[in-house]
Amino acid sequence: MIAKDGYSTIVVVAIFSIVVAFGASYLPNLISIIIYILLFILFGLTVYFFRDPERVTPDDENLIISPADGKVVLIKEAKENEYLNQNVTQVSIFLSPLNVHVNRVPISGTVEYVRYSPGKYLMAWEDHASEENERAHFGVVHPSGVKILFKQITGFLARRIVYRLEEGNEITAGERFGIMKFGSRMDLLLPDNVEILVKKGEKTVAGESVIGRIRQS
Repeated sequence: MIAKDGYSTIVVVAIFSIVVAFGASYLPNLISIIIYILLFILFGLTVYFFRDPERVTPDDENLIISPADGKVVLIKEAKENEYLNQNVTQVSIFLSPLNVHVNRVPISGTVEYVRYSPGKYLMAWEDHASEENERAHFGVVHPSGVKILFKQITGFLARRIVYRLEEGNEITAGERFGIMKFGSRMDLLLPDNVEILVKKGEKTVAGESVIGRIRQS
């Protein structure tokens, strides 16, 4: 399955490949073959990047599910003054260009806060990338009243954030909500009443891996 958000990019790459291949047909055979191979690899990698496999989300509304495929590169205590206004645990997931880049909702509830900010294109694993890079922030309140904030953050290669969340939306953990193109990072800012169940260095699968659990009061 291919992500809808990738169709336009795939078409552009396909047209580019056809035009270049046509021009290469006038070159010596060996050079033409090399170019054909490189174009085939380029097109194949583009399609591969926009793959969108089905996922099975755990059936437990108290779980915080990973919104992205990738690797946990940071877990730290932080102060969140944008939406939660309290001390939180920040969990950052780095997505390499080879990861699935379709993003999924980490928690069921109501979207209360959406903000998009243009910015720089620092390496996504750098800590201050979350403050200076292009990014989109989403605040969600769970039916229990617990609130979390999660962020799409571009990286050095990423040049576009796509999301389909608006304030007032009712969302379900595991459903698709957007994509970050060509390498990026996802941050989750979780309050004290969320037990963190992931460790730094672990790999995550969007819509399936468990990041944390809401503690029962």
